[in-house]
Amino acid sequence: MWIYVIIIIIAIIIIYAFALYNSFVKLNNKLKEAFSTMDVYLKKRWDLIPNIVETVKGYAKHEKDTLKEVVELRNSVYDKMSNDEKIKTNEQLSSGISKIMALAESYPELKANENFKDLSNQLVKVEDDIANSRKYYNGIVRIYNNKVEMFPSNIFAKIFGYKSKSMFKASENERENVKVQL
Repeated sequence: MWIYVIIIIIAIIIIYAFALYNSFVKLNNKLKEAFSTMDVYLKKRWDLIPNIVETVKGYAKHEKDTLKEVVELRNSVYDKMSNDEKIKTNEQLSSGISKIMALAESYPELKANENFKDLSNQLVKVEDDIANSRKYYNGIVRIYNNKVEMFPSNIFAKIFGYKSKSMFKASENERENVKVQL
C-alpha cells in the first residue's frame, strides 16, 4: 500500500518537473525573442548615430568632447557584444544622444537643416520603438524572474540551471536633466 503512495508521489513530482522545465524553456525563448526585438531597434539607432554626429559636427565644431564620447562608444563592434554589453553601451549612448540633441537647440541653423530634421525624426521614432520594446522585454524578464525566484519553482530553476536576468533600466545619466553650457 505504501509503495503505491510513494510511486504516485514520485510520478507527480516527475510530471511537475517536466511541466516546470517546459515552462522555463518557453519563458527563456520569450526572453530571447523580446531581447532580439529590442536589439533590432538598438541596432537601428546604432546605425543612425554616425549620420547625426557628422551633421552636428559641421555646426558645433567646439563641442568636440560630446561628439567624441558618442563616436568612441559607437566605434565598438556591436555584433560582437554580449547582451549585457549591448545594454550597457546603449545606456551610455542614450546619454550622449540626449546631449547632442540638446546641443542642437543652441544652433538654429542646425535645427533648420533638412538632413538633421530627417535624422532627428528617425531617431525619435527609433527611440519610441526602443522604449516600447524595453517595456515588453522588462515585462518578460519580470515573469521569468518570478518563476526563477519563487518557491517551489526556484528549486527546479537551480537544478535546471536557470538564473535571474537583469532588466533594461535607465542609467543615472538618462535620469538627469541634460545641462548645456556654451
